[in-house]
Order: sequence, then structure tokens, then C-alpha cells
Amino acid sequence: MLRLQDKVAIITGAANGMGAKEAELFAAEGAKVVATDINEEVLKELVSSIQENDGDIIGIKHDVASEDQWKAVIKQTLDTFGGVDVLVNNAGISINKSFAELSMEQWNQVMDVNLNGCILGMKYAIPEMKNRGSGSVINISSIGGLVGMAGSSPYTAAKGALRSLSKSAAVEYGKDNIRVNSVHPGIIVTPMTAETMENAMPYYQMHTQLPNLGEPEDVAYGVLFLASNESKFMTGSELVIDGGWTAL
Repeated sequence: MLRLQDKVAIITGAANGMGAKEAELFAAEGAKVVATDINEEVLKELVSSIQENDGDIIGIKHDVASEDQWKAVIKQTLDTFGGVDVLVNNAGISINKSFAELSMEQWNQVMDVNLNGCILGMKYAIPEMKNRGSGSVINISSIGGLVGMAGSSPYTAAKGALRSLSKSAAVEYGKDNIRVNSVHPGIIVTPMTAETMENAMPYYQMHTQLPNLGEPEDVAYGVLFLASNESKFMTGSELVIDGGWTAL
């Protein structure tokens, strides 16, 4: 049996990297996927590829920091698939600057996408999950939500807040059979990390205990587990997928 048969899943930041792999895996496991991203052209390519492999998916251009666009995403999801069972808050950005160099505009930009976008997603998806009688919210945090990382203060602040938010939402909505968990990837080779990969590779390798860095599918399989009924007694938890970084 397919692990997500007939579940309706919204995945943000789905055009590439971890989000794209999550969308591919979810569709292969029987989910009806709503893939959203601000990069519409790359998103269209992903959707076409999944549809060619008989996946049930639609793509929506989406700025997760916009409340109106979240309302539109939920409406189109309901109009197309009739409900919401899974929300993967995957969209994220990072601005790598020292604390003193960072402008408040840059700080707010990271917070708007990495934290406020997740809050908006839960605000509008959870009521629809309540209508279904169950649901799973998966918030993609980071090891930066667990440990400090120099030069990434807004990113780590947002990811740490998302970790705590996930726990509070788990407590608040557990009675409604809605589970909320956070996922904490280590260094995953994606377009977002590519720009820092060359200069920071020795640092990454020093902290990662396994002989290789992570790949998008390493995270996607963990997200699949949290979306499926296999994790039906798991909420308010942190799934760390970091190659041993936080074991130090």
C-alpha cells in the first residue's frame, strides 16, 4: 500500500532542493501534492516531470510571507483536492552576514519567510485539517535551531523560534488529532547551500561525523515518515537529520 494514499499535501519551497525531492517522493507514495514556490518557472518544470510519471500534483506561485497568497493557496487546494491533510513548511532563505553588518530590512526578510511564512501556513491549513479530523504539520527547521552558527543570526533565530512554535502548536492541537513536528537538517547539498559550499566545505566536513554531506532525499524520507500514519503517535518532536553535527 502506498504510504500517503489519497492524502492532500501542501509543500512550500518545492521548486528545487529538499522541497522538490519531497514533492517527488510524496507523489510517488500516492499523495495529491500542492507544490508552491516563488520561482514559478522552475516549479513548472518540476510539476511537469512529476505529472509525466503519473503523479497527482499542481503548482502554485507563492510568496509564503504574504497572508493573501496563503489564503489563495488554501482555496485552490480545496477547490482542486477537497481538503488538506499534510503541510510541509519547507520554504526558507538565508542571508550570511555578521550581526553587526546585518540591516533590519535583511533581518525582517529572513523572519518573514522562515518564521512568519510558517505561522501563516499553520493558521490557514490547520482549520482545514480539523475539518478532516486529523492532520500532520511538518516544519523544516535546521540544526541552526538547536545550536549556534556564526554569521547566520536571523536564520538561526527564525529556526529556533520555529522549533518552539512547533511544540506549542503540538500541545494546542493534539486534542484535534493534528500532529506538529519539526525537522532539523544538517548541511544538505541544495541550491541554497551551494553559494557557501566551496569556502565553507572544511568547516562542514569537520562538524559532520559521516564521510559525506546530506542530500535532499535524506531529509525527504524523514518528512515522508512524519506525513504518514507510521508516525501517528509522534508530535512535538524534533527529527534531527544532520550526519552527526549535533552529536558533538
